[in-house]
Amino acid sequence: MTDIVYTFEGHAYLNITNACPCRCEFCIRKNGDGVGDADTLWFSGHSPSLDEIKAAIDAFDFSAVSDEIIFCGYGEPTCAYDNLIASAKYLRAKLPGCKLRINTNGLSDLINKKPTAKEICEDIDIISVSLNAPTPEKYDALCHSTFGLDALPAVIKFAKECKAYGAKVKFTVVDVISDEDIEACRKIAEDAGIGYRVRVYEG
Repeated sequence: MTDIVYTFEGHAYLNITNACPCRCEFCIRKNGDGVGDADTLWFSGHSPSLDEIKAAIDAFDFSAVSDEIIFCGYGEPTCAYDNLIASAKYLRAKLPGCKLRINTNGLSDLINKKPTAKEICEDIDIISVSLNAPTPEKYDALCHSTFGLDALPAVIKFAKECKAYGAKVKFTVVDVISDEDIEACRKIAEDAGIGYRVRVYEG
């Protein structure tokens, strides 16, 4: 049975879709069926319904993990946009002291064909955005987004808008890119006034 809620390094994660518009060279999905205590994060045929997500939340003991709950599984959470927003509100009502975070590729506006930062930031406290490359061309070569050269500008715009709406925002890159590109990405983050973290690739 596919895990919707799973734990990894003391945090609870919500896996709500396998859909993603990117095929990143370093994607963790290539390494196995699960992460942390999840047996499998692959859904068979369809993403879970909101009722299934709520049932998984109700069945899970969040007292045993950190108070930060993260939307991040084997897919881009904003591909299940309505369920993301609704389940975030459900968590907020059920666990009012929790912090909610989303690990995202930042392409929500293009995926959903509308501005999404304001609504996301109403219930999500922390936005971790995968920057991954300093130019549209390098992003396209590394992440293979269906949005081509439009992807990276949309990622940066989304992150800036989330910051403007009051969320704590951080750009991340994976250390599979060159030191020069890591520093170029750092400059993009600094110019935007957004935090920055280099993630170690665990392939």
